[in-house]
Amino acid sequence: MARPRTAPRMVEHPDLSQVSLQQVLEALVDPVRRSVVAQLAGEGADLSCGSFVTSVSLSTLTHHFNVLREAGVIRQYYVGTAKMNALRTDEMDERFPGLLPAVLEALAAEAADAT
Repeated sequence: MARPRTAPRMVEHPDLSQVSLQQVLEALVDPVRRSVVAQLAGEGADLSCGSFVTSVSLSTLTHHFNVLREAGVIRQYYVGTAKMNALRTDEMDERFPGLLPAVLEALAAEAADAT
């Protein structure tokens, strides 16, 4: 007997026209969330939730993903059982031109200064 098909798991994402600059900046103020953004940008590909290198627990990291998603910075989707994460680079650049590149450039400069 065939198993009934279940609907694919979906993740809700905000329309960026409804996201304020304040909300994005508050999402990016946290160093763990900035690290997530930097890892996504540096990898140049989408990453599963378990692929990130951070100093926080998985449950805390889940909170950080939610903040970034609700601020429109990342898009999450499922591939099988893995929840994938992607930067909404083009959409963010359309809504807040130059913001993500400026944040990433500042992160790179901070990392270079630290070494």
